[in-house]
Amino acid sequence: MNKRETGRRYEDEAAAYLEKNGFIILERNFRCRQGEVDLVGLHENCLVFVEVKYRKNASAGMPEEAVGPAKQLKICQVSDYYRLMHPHREGRQIRYDVIAVCGEQLAWYRNAFSYCRKGRVGTSW
Repeated sequence: MNKRETGRRYEDEAAAYLEKNGFIILERNFRCRQGEVDLVGLHENCLVFVEVKYRKNASAGMPEEAVGPAKQLKICQVSDYYRLMHPHREGRQIRYDVIAVCGEQLAWYRNAFSYCRKGRVGTSW
């Protein structure tokens, strides 16, 4: 299985897990010039942007650690564009989640980081 197929498999797994927990998937692999976000959906009246990260094991670091400041900035830029293209979604709270899969363990980090813009980033875990 190549990297793309592996990524797709774990994004599918993450989407199924989220849906079982009340998440409504609106978009998968939303792309624009600013970048890409794995899942966009609704959960607990929030518009949620989800990054899915997979590692076979922790030897190369935990998957959630791969969502550092630069990746957070990209996700926030993509979320800005998404909201611009979908104005009917305005008025909802925005949340940024991370699904981390390490081996067979899946962890859902809700509100994993705050909105950031160039020059101001941060992680809440």
